[in-house]
Amino acid sequence: MSEDHQVDEPQEPHRHHHHHHHKRHTVRNVVLVIIGVLVIAGGAFAAVAWKNISSMTSGMYQSSGATKQRNAAAVLSGKKPVSILLLGTDTGDLGRDYKGRTDTMIIMTINPKTKKTTMTSIPRDMYVNLPDYPKYSPAKINAAYAFGGVKESINVVQKEFNVPIDYYVLVNMGGLKKAINQVGGVDVTSPLTFTYNGSSFTAGKSEHMNGQTALNFSRMRYDDPKGDYGRQERQRLVITALLRKSISYKTVLNKSFLDSISNESKTDMTFSQMTKLALNYRNAAKTVKSDNVQGTGKMISGQSFQMVSTNERQTASNNIRDNLGLKRVNLGD
Repeated sequence: MSEDHQVDEPQEPHRHHHHHHHKRHTVRNVVLVIIGVLVIAGGAFAAVAWKNISSMTSGMYQSSGATKQRNAAAVLSGKKPVSILLLGTDTGDLGRDYKGRTDTMIIMTINPKTKKTTMTSIPRDMYVNLPDYPKYSPAKINAAYAFGGVKESINVVQKEFNVPIDYYVLVNMGGLKKAINQVGGVDVTSPLTFTYNGSSFTAGKSEHMNGQTALNFSRMRYDDPKGDYGRQERQRLVITALLRKSISYKTVLNKSFLDSISNESKTDMTFSQMTKLALNYRNAAKTVKSDNVQGTGKMISGQSFQMVSTNERQTASNNIRDNLGLKRVNLGD
């Protein structure tokens, strides 16, 4: 499924992600993407709160250690289309503080020439072979982070889709409620009627949601006829609402807010690189296209996997490479 969203200006980041091993697997795309967009929209921050941002990003920087397919710094300096892997972990909420898995994995591409941003969500249960951990393979793609951190997450994504990952942004769940509450809540129309964790939603009815309510709206999975894919759809609704709401929001410039965000995210972009991204790429957030890599459920040795066909991976690869201005490549079998 795919959605196109028109956003006047990129906005506030958002991070968050979570995976509940049994009955609650959480929102991840939501916060994640917002953080990615925050990075895109950082120009506003750079102009208004340079020192605050510099302080924030210095605490966020952490090299991935992954083997990149190309020189990311040169891509950014040349104002060429760039890719960012958004990763969401299941820590930072509900008392979790362990390393966890990355149940949110989104490949974001930003093209300043076509003024288009794409977000491609990867199923957390996608069946893969981990490049550097063959003895633990096959595995779910979200286990890459548990075994080899951001490095293995980037390596497996580059391997499965043959697309360059220039940078990454890793966020935990702790930031979602904060970001939404900071902008005074968001207005979202639910596509279906359901109750989750004490919050009730009615199909077709617009509701003003605070951070906790939006989290509940984004989390529910098992009562959605579309399962995890339906949850991703709801997460995109929250993301879009948050982006639009935060466009004119000024309070996010205060240092305490920025500090809270920096404590819940990591990236291999330096402050200088974030500034380049913010100043030269922000118009690309006016059109945001959202897609899912679609898999088919299969039980293997008692575990539920999402089997993603070569054709589906090829389609995702083509779309990502197209927005990066790169030639398509044949993934093979």
